[in-house]
Amino acid sequence: MWIENLPPFIPFFVGAMLLPFLPNRARYFALLIPVWGGLNLFFGASHGDWLNIPMLEFSVQLMHVDKLSLMFGYLFHIAAFISITYSLHVKDKLQQTAGLLYAGSALGAVFCGDLIGLFIFWELLALTSVWLIWARRTQKANAAGIRYLIFQVFSGVLLLGGALLHFNDTGSFEFTYIGLGSIASWMIFFALGIKCAFPFLHSWLTDGYPEATPTGTVFLSAFTTKVAIFALAKTFPGEQLL
Repeated sequence: MWIENLPPFIPFFVGAMLLPFLPNRARYFALLIPVWGGLNLFFGASHGDWLNIPMLEFSVQLMHVDKLSLMFGYLFHIAAFISITYSLHVKDKLQQTAGLLYAGSALGAVFCGDLIGLFIFWELLALTSVWLIWARRTQKANAAGIRYLIFQVFSGVLLLGGALLHFNDTGSFEFTYIGLGSIASWMIFFALGIKCAFPFLHSWLTDGYPEATPTGTVFLSAFTTKVAIFALAKTFPGEQLL
């Protein structure tokens, strides 16, 4: 019943692919995904590095389990269950499908083991979450979604640029403590700061979230900034900026 060291994003992505083909009354099926995924994470995950996928000259590590990732993983499964429960009154599979992909992307970011994997899920977070704003289907929401996406993609560009410079400096893409000691580290720090809605970098949040649907706002409040907080805690713990 339990699949050992299954990347937690996979059940959410599979569920999102199936949901559009199910009848509306079967949308309750979505509730099973965070329940089974959370239990599988509890019983099937073991600490360590798992599932390296070759990519060009490198490999992307899709499963790294430690105490911090497990804590956020459990919390994200609970948040996904609550968000999906709230969405059940809506007969709009776009929102429910986007919500599943969004929650899965957040879990992918939490359990990846390198900066390349983090970048991939970082951008997937942006692309899946913006549909929860556009789902309101108004001109104002469309414009807010585009502005939201610009900020999120720019954050991803900073993250990728910082990761490449960090690799040039250290020879490693490992998603671990980095510290503030180079241009690369500051680029990564500001990439995380945008998604974390730091002061003066937060206009995307106050602009986009109010234009999302009620269901979209519930999902949005649960994942994006929390993934950034997780990444900050992992890469810059205890940094003294002053």
